[in-house]
Amino acid sequence: ECIVVGNGSNDLLEMAAGVFLSPGRAAVYSQHAFAVYPLATQARGAKGIVVPAQNYGHDLPAMLAAITPETRVVFIANPNNPTGTFVPGAELEDFLARVPRDVAVVVDEAYSEYLPPNLRYDSVAWLKKYPNLVLTRTFSKVYGLAGLRVGFGLMHPHVAELLNRVRVNSLALAAALAALEDRKFVAKSYKMNRAGLAQLERALRTLGLETIPSCANFVTFRVSRARTVYERLLRRGVIVRPLAGYEMPDHLRVTVGTPKENEKFLKALTAALDD
Repeated sequence: ECIVVGNGSNDLLEMAAGVFLSPGRAAVYSQHAFAVYPLATQARGAKGIVVPAQNYGHDLPAMLAAITPETRVVFIANPNNPTGTFVPGAELEDFLARVPRDVAVVVDEAYSEYLPPNLRYDSVAWLKKYPNLVLTRTFSKVYGLAGLRVGFGLMHPHVAELLNRVRVNSLALAAALAALEDRKFVAKSYKMNRAGLAQLERALRTLGLETIPSCANFVTFRVSRARTVYERLLRRGVIVRPLAGYEMPDHLRVTVGTPKENEKFLKALTAALDD
């Protein structure tokens, strides 16, 4: 009764916006936050309150101060997308304790499985203490089921009842259940990601590029003429994510791949920088 399954975690985020937001209401989220938060807020005719980022991540005290009587939901991605920054569990729980109970806190944990063991925290245990907490997760990342679009949310039964009116297809649900049992695949994916993350961050720094420390499955880095570099990479068959839409026009984001894919990207990037 506390679980809601959706067509990917994006679906759950949009469903949460539908439950909590309407014209005259407001949502709080960070600068450089996931694009779905403002889009879902706008779709409901609500006001988006954007809090300036701190070191490319969430400034929780400022987000708390930004809550108004009209605020009905706060969106937090941990780790953050697209920057990969991370809020320690103790800081996040302290924030939850200070948020008014009539304001929902949606913690988007799409990339939480990529956290190293020393940074992990038990957010599920918080649900009993904070009935306004909503956790969203996805099978699209470490579980490798991006094509099937399945995610799930954990929340108070009353909130779950409101969101549970939308269900995923049976094929996606069966695949999700199988993925939960395949712990070897998850462990392998996690190990490959950590190695690839280190490989990319090390190589990017060698190229003289500034990276944002990442706790996810991607690296965001600063590069001059980012749009030009993006287009040069595209011509070489390498696709990265330009971040101008996140108010980061001098940054690109690259997803961790296999060692061979990472080398292809680094070779293409080196050539693109030399053009």
